[in-house]
Amino acid sequence: MLHPAPTTKIDPKLARGVLEEVLPATATKPAYAVISFPNTSYRVHLEPVGEITGKPGKTIVGTIRARAKRIDTCATGGKFIDPVFGRPRRVQGSIVAIEGDWVVVNAGMPVYCQPTAPGQSASHFAVGQFVSMGVEGGTSFEQVSA
Repeated sequence: MLHPAPTTKIDPKLARGVLEEVLPATATKPAYAVISFPNTSYRVHLEPVGEITGKPGKTIVGTIRARAKRIDTCATGGKFIDPVFGRPRRVQGSIVAIEGDWVVVNAGMPVYCQPTAPGQSASHFAVGQFVSMGVEGGTSFEQVSA
């Protein structure tokens, strides 16, 4: 069953999810936090920036940051992060803000995306555009509150 969506307004550039677990680094994989999002099936694996002080099963708020391989504008489709379980590989949604060299995309949850393709920068995009991109490994989560 889906949980009720949160009703308290927060900054639309912050992601609010439920901390499922924090797993330590292994010989082949960096440490990562598993975060789910209300009213979705997402269980996204994100590398923590700093300490995650939230408790498993509790709400956590922070910023998600990814490095975009190339950002393309598109006219159709929905907002999503692919895959539903695991580390993000693809992000699609509408731009809600541009901060410095970061494009903030509403992909069901806000994701700061930094363009890395030659000749691309955040200034080439505008708020409201619908975009799609592949993202590099190492998508991170920085907690701002628990």
